[in-house]
Amino acid sequence: MIELEQIIKENISQAFQNLYNLTVGPGSILLQPTRKEFAGTFTFVTFPYTKSIGKTPDIIGVELGKYLKENTTEVYNYNVVKGFLNLEIDDAIWAGVFRQLATDADFGYAKDKKSKVVVEYSSPNTNKPLHLGHLRNNFLGYSVAEILKANGHEVVKVNLVNDRGIHICKSMLAYQMYGQGETPQSSGIKGDHLAGKYYVLFDKAYKSEIDELVSSGMEAEAAKKEAPLMRHAQEMLQKWEQGDEEVMQLWQQMNGWVYEGFAETYQNIGVDFDKFYYESQTYLLGKSSVDEGLAKGVFFKKENGSVWVDLTAEGLDEKLVLRADGTSVYITQDLGTAELKYQDFGYDSSIYVIADEQNYHMQVLQAILKKLEKPYAHGIYHLSYGMVDLPSGKMKSREGTVVDADELVAEMVETARKQTDELGKIEGFTAAEAQQLYHVLAMGALKYFLLKVDPKKRMLFNPEESISFIGNTGPFIQYTHARIAAILRKAAELNIPTDATAYAEAVTFHETEREVITQLAAFPNVVQEAANLYAPSVVGQYAYELAKAYNRFYTEVSIFQETNTAVLSFRVTLSKMVAQTIKRSMLLLGIEVPERM
Repeated sequence: MIELEQIIKENISQAFQNLYNLTVGPGSILLQPTRKEFAGTFTFVTFPYTKSIGKTPDIIGVELGKYLKENTTEVYNYNVVKGFLNLEIDDAIWAGVFRQLATDADFGYAKDKKSKVVVEYSSPNTNKPLHLGHLRNNFLGYSVAEILKANGHEVVKVNLVNDRGIHICKSMLAYQMYGQGETPQSSGIKGDHLAGKYYVLFDKAYKSEIDELVSSGMEAEAAKKEAPLMRHAQEMLQKWEQGDEEVMQLWQQMNGWVYEGFAETYQNIGVDFDKFYYESQTYLLGKSSVDEGLAKGVFFKKENGSVWVDLTAEGLDEKLVLRADGTSVYITQDLGTAELKYQDFGYDSSIYVIADEQNYHMQVLQAILKKLEKPYAHGIYHLSYGMVDLPSGKMKSREGTVVDADELVAEMVETARKQTDELGKIEGFTAAEAQQLYHVLAMGALKYFLLKVDPKKRMLFNPEESISFIGNTGPFIQYTHARIAAILRKAAELNIPTDATAYAEAVTFHETEREVITQLAAFPNVVQEAANLYAPSVVGQYAYELAKAYNRFYTEVSIFQETNTAVLSFRVTLSKMVAQTIKRSMLLLGIEVPERM
């Protein structure tokens, strides 16, 4: 498609030269897809050239269209609508385009190697299980990594686990106080859920203490700092940084439970990582960065011993990088992690998949790294995404009002089971095969719904809408693939060959065949655009449009009743190519497609 588009631009450039003695380079010529209601593939807008040529947009369009039709092999017809020149491409050209893409084993994927990219995503806290917001993060990070790979980049997927800090100590302290030796085994509670249980217990008890202090006359802000539980949690954090044996043992025990729980969730939702980083291993390197900043005069100490950086010149403000008691803050360990990732991989760019609530934090991180003159500072990119809301409102983990990831996946699987059983799409399946299909459909619905929206947009999650087999949903695209897989099985039984060259001579395509080929040919552009924008939504929309185009073809054109063997072979080959491209598109989103339904 890229090559054809370039040829059309060169033809238009030549037309300008020959008709009007006007030099318009191919690089300055813009083509856009023709709107559905008009015949054509490419549309060229003539309005910008009226002044230099001295004719109306319509007349320029007609003259250019006539020239292209009479002097090129690519354009066989044209129409002009108010200065929009719509160009119809000759079917012989489409046959050539289809032969080219159908014989390319790596169709859609870049063959040249580009830069090294680290994609950091997930970044869970070890004081609570993953929730709906984490799912958007995980799916977005995984998909962006896969899209970048397809675009020729060398990609490393990393996960920075927030395994230390005051929030971890809150769960640990609550467990010390209320746990009574409870374990995942004794309670039957998944490890990450068990840690989350005590995080919620801490918050409830902490709020009660604040209320008591406020009722006794203390200011609310002071009460938050002076509440006994918070003071104990701060003491525990200091003991942790000092390596206190009892605190470290409890920390290792509870984190171990959480890691087992995370591993189970990651496997269930189909995401993976090449390397894990742990803040407990990076915060000391961050403290070294603080020492470096002090030595360079980038940081300064206040009277209480805390260390700060002045970013007012960057349009930000003063930022704490080390507390007065010597304990680190988030930015400290982020400085250390950035340094460690660069030492490990020497990346060209480092993408942080982090919610837009941390926009300011990421601006601060990059500004500090630039002040420290780190070679990787300019390669940092914050892939900021909007939060996921529910009909009931915003999620709050401290209050236990989050949508738990494990529970949501289980509910989606159950919904998929009900929908699939009602539609009778599992005839002949064993119980294990049916259960696998339910999971594939559930994850397809969930991932597609969360990824089809532009990452920057805040979104409302609607489980019922996401699982539908009708409309812009994962299951609709998955079902289209399964339908084509059934067609290909039947074609194999009838010994119908798939031959991309069979339909080369005296070509006359049906309108829907032409539309499908056009959609297929756009796939490499889509992969490139999605990589440039870090936007899986571009791939999602493409997969939906391709599935729609194929279903229209399937409805309007006979495949197996066709008597011309060359045409029959072409239509089976076209179907096979659509199935392959749907599968590749969906895999870029981390979504499997079923062979049977």
